[in-house]
Amino acid sequence: MSTVVIGAGIVGLMTAYHLAREGDTVTVIDALPGPGQATSYGNGAQLSYSFVAPLAEPSVLAKLPGMVWGKDSPLHLRLRASPAQWQWGLKFLAACNAPQAQQTTRELLQLGAASRERLHALMAEHALQFDFTRAGKLVVYQDEAAFEGARAQMAFQAELGCQQTALTGAECVAREPALAGVGQRLVGGIDTPSEEAGDCHLLCQELERVLRQDPAGSAGADTARAGAVEFRYGLSVRGFAQRGGRVVAVQTSAGPLAADRVVLAAGMGSQRLARMLGVNAGLAALKGYSLTYVLGPDSQAPRVSVTDTHNKVVYARLGPRLRVAGMVDMGNDSLAIAPDRIATLKAQVADFLPQLKARGEPTPWAGLRPARADGKPVVDRVPGLDNAWLHLGHGALGFTLAAGSAALLADRMAGRATALDANWFRL
Repeated sequence: MSTVVIGAGIVGLMTAYHLAREGDTVTVIDALPGPGQATSYGNGAQLSYSFVAPLAEPSVLAKLPGMVWGKDSPLHLRLRASPAQWQWGLKFLAACNAPQAQQTTRELLQLGAASRERLHALMAEHALQFDFTRAGKLVVYQDEAAFEGARAQMAFQAELGCQQTALTGAECVAREPALAGVGQRLVGGIDTPSEEAGDCHLLCQELERVLRQDPAGSAGADTARAGAVEFRYGLSVRGFAQRGGRVVAVQTSAGPLAADRVVLAAGMGSQRLARMLGVNAGLAALKGYSLTYVLGPDSQAPRVSVTDTHNKVVYARLGPRLRVAGMVDMGNDSLAIAPDRIATLKAQVADFLPQLKARGEPTPWAGLRPARADGKPVVDRVPGLDNAWLHLGHGALGFTLAAGSAALLADRMAGRATALDANWFRL
């Protein structure tokens, strides 16, 4: 098969890898000049396999007024006269119930476990270098009620196989000494030693390297089956040529590109592309921001990945750098870096890590996380088209879930039985 994968972020590249291993001749196209240059570029860097609970859950309902009118709220909603926004919002509200939130968590935990296993296999086979670390993750709380809710969630996830431990505030500082500056404010934390971190953009570059060289790697018998992979950057998609219930070509800014199969894996861009195929992918942009600090010899930065739930900010160590990410702006689809949001994020870092002592000013970034209202990605065929597929809607979990969802997509495209229930991730 010849397959066109639209999107060269982590989701698209994982897709290309798995299809090349199937023997497909794959063409990856992207409007940007290189791999992982959109949402995969400056994300929170945490591989959070055990923290996949959806944003749509009952407790968020009480926070909605603050999201709309709170200027400095970590979750900010800008209401617009947009039917798409209101449609998405109504679906989100409908998903804010305990049974659905728990079922979504069950499904995403299983997808996360499959993704971790698949990523580890890729790392072992191809010696991928992307500032990967297995230092664990510590989620800290400054509010007793929030910590109580976290312990309840931990007990629920323990029934599903997650191994986590509740710590006191003092134990949190012992686990990560860089938190000493806020130790007196911490009421406790949830420690998950199995969690990981890495630079998603570097992983995208590594996957491109592998795909250009030999996607079969040391796979033995698979070597003869691996397909060639071509990358076409700087190409925008203008439409699709269809005939007999199939896509026969992708219309690009460089002309038509014939294909036996097409996969939409272009992040928020997939919303527009799906519309061209007559489908509403149901995506909304969750705009987030990050800062990347360069560390010096006397810097006191966390080595464990840390989540500050009070400000909804995550901290991930990437070798000699510290990635800090946070905030969700809904109803703001611009990639412009808002100075007030960056100023707030810097102030939160200075308050949370007063002894950080980084070198110079951090590098700011903003990106659009493509989210569906129920918090789950879609791995499914486009209705009415035999050879067009959707691989999208991972929200803030694209880095965490991409390897597993790409494997699920490859199984579905090959017509094989799937390890996970494919109905979980249908459109």
